[in-house]
Amino acid sequence: MDLKKNAFKAAIREGRLQRGIWCSLSDPLAAEMMAGCGFDWLLFDCEHSPIDPIRVLPLAQAVAPYPVSALARPSCLNAAEIKRLLDIGIQTLVVPYVQNEDEAAQAAQAVDYPPRGIRGVAGMTRATGFTRIEGYHARARDEICLIIQAETAEALGRLEAMAAVPGIDGIFIGPADLAASMGYPGQPSHPEVIAAVLDGIRRIRAAGLPAGLLTLDRDFGARAVEAGASFITEDLDLVALKRGLSRG
Repeated sequence: MDLKKNAFKAAIREGRLQRGIWCSLSDPLAAEMMAGCGFDWLLFDCEHSPIDPIRVLPLAQAVAPYPVSALARPSCLNAAEIKRLLDIGIQTLVVPYVQNEDEAAQAAQAVDYPPRGIRGVAGMTRATGFTRIEGYHARARDEICLIIQAETAEALGRLEAMAAVPGIDGIFIGPADLAASMGYPGQPSHPEVIAAVLDGIRRIRAAGLPAGLLTLDRDFGARAVEAGASFITEDLDLVALKRGLSRG
């Protein structure tokens, strides 16, 4: 049994735009349905939803047969939680609220085994194919993709320093928290926020890393892609459900 290739990581490295959907529903049936909707990736959110690492497992199993990448966002920069997500087979992690290069380095250590990192070593896990993947522990990091989130004005001021940290595979800008930190809570499409995000995307790309974004504003999303965003979502599962069910 061979180590699974991370199609999402390969695509963003090559600059191929990846479009996905943000998932907060914990129902595997819903996840399986969305996996066949043509997205490149689905992200299971453990920060702002009832989903936790235990619930991510059946979601990942439900989408495994489909040509879509399963991403997960831990609740915070927590090495123990990151370890659990990796052990159940998640290969791409989006770590929220990383403020500076020191925290970026902590995230990088959390996804790598010693001596470069601090990920605990376990054998009988879904990630290792239940010990069937030969040399998993030596090769796992090759297919793990670590995305960090820059979500404040402070973090945007440290983009180049964070991008230079070994082991960071991409930077995602969160406009909702950024808007709040800039004095515009609840206004992620404020012109000053949009300008800051677009500038951040260009700086991330100039630093040699892929950049990503979540926005429900399609015009904003188009401008982000034009600025160089490599991975983007313009929808959330609950938002899409509400939109489809609403009357009047």
